[in-house]
Amino acid sequence: MIKKTILNSQKFSFWVLVLFGFAACLAQNQAKKGDFWNKVRYGGGVGLGFSNGNFNANISPSAIYDFNNYISAGVGLNLNYFKSSNQKYWAYGPSAILLINPIDQLQLSGEYEQLRVNASINATGLPLKNDFWSPSFFVGLGYNTQFATLGIRYNLLHNNENSIYLNAWAPFVRLYF
Repeated sequence: MIKKTILNSQKFSFWVLVLFGFAACLAQNQAKKGDFWNKVRYGGGVGLGFSNGNFNANISPSAIYDFNNYISAGVGLNLNYFKSSNQKYWAYGPSAILLINPIDQLQLSGEYEQLRVNASINATGLPLKNDFWSPSFFVGLGYNTQFATLGIRYNLLHNNENSIYLNAWAPFVRLYF
C-alpha cells in the first residue's frame, strides 16, 4: 500500500511539473526579449495555524516571473514548524507556484511543494524520530491588491497520517514586490 501511494505521488508530481512547464511556455511567448529581470518579483508567503493546543507556522520566500498581466509563475523555498503536546516537526523544501489573475482583485493559484519532514514524537514517553517526504498540491483563491494577496487554499494531496498541515484548508498571505 505504501509503495502504491509513493508511486501515485510520483506520477502526480510529474504531471504537476508538466502543467507548470506548459503554462510557463504558453505565457512566455507573450514576453518581450531582454526584459526578463524587469518582470521578476520577490516576496513570498507566511502562514499561521492554531487548533486545540497545536501550532503551525510557515514562511516561504519565492520569486515569480510576470509573463503578462494575468499569469505569473515561479519557484520558492518553504520552511514549516509544527508543535503539539507530544509532537514537533520541522519541514523544508522547494515549491513551484502558478498565479492567475483573471481580474485585478482575484487571484487563482496552484502551488506544488515537496517537503522533507523531520519529526520528533513522544507519545509513549519514549522519544521517536520519524523523517519522511510530504508532497502537497494547493489550489487557492485570494483577494489581490497591488502587492499583497489574502486568501484560502486547499491541499489536494492532504493526508492526515503523513502531513505537517493540520488540515487540508489553510489561509495565506502572499506579498510580492
